[in-house]
Amino acid sequence: MTEGTSGEPWQLTTAPGSSSYTMHIEGNELICQDGSTQLTYRARAITDLHAWLLEQGDWVPLGAADESKDAAAGSIEAWGRSDTNPVGGWYGLRKGYRGRFGMYLPPLLEKLGLVELTHTPRNNTARAL
Repeated sequence: MTEGTSGEPWQLTTAPGSSSYTMHIEGNELICQDGSTQLTYRARAITDLHAWLLEQGDWVPLGAADESKDAAAGSIEAWGRSDTNPVGGWYGLRKGYRGRFGMYLPPLLEKLGLVELTHTPRNNTARAL
């Protein structure tokens, strides 16, 4: 099997180390499973987020927030729902669970060797490699 499939999902931990979860790709979707909660994101988020972080050229706050809460300006979370990103809005696909992009995507990019990520209890940041 290949890592990143449903049979062998990526085993990940949030930047603060407070939660373990899995992710895998099915078709054009990233499936994120954190306990009993399943979130889905567009799979192209991996390459799109990496490209955006390269453009930023420096550390960017993760800014993780639920869908119903505002994302911090300039954060990965804000970019993941902005109408100016490559998909023109949310990378999250499941209504009510479209947020937390800044929590779940950066550790995957770190695992794939695309970003460097801080691992402190709060206010983590990422930058492209």
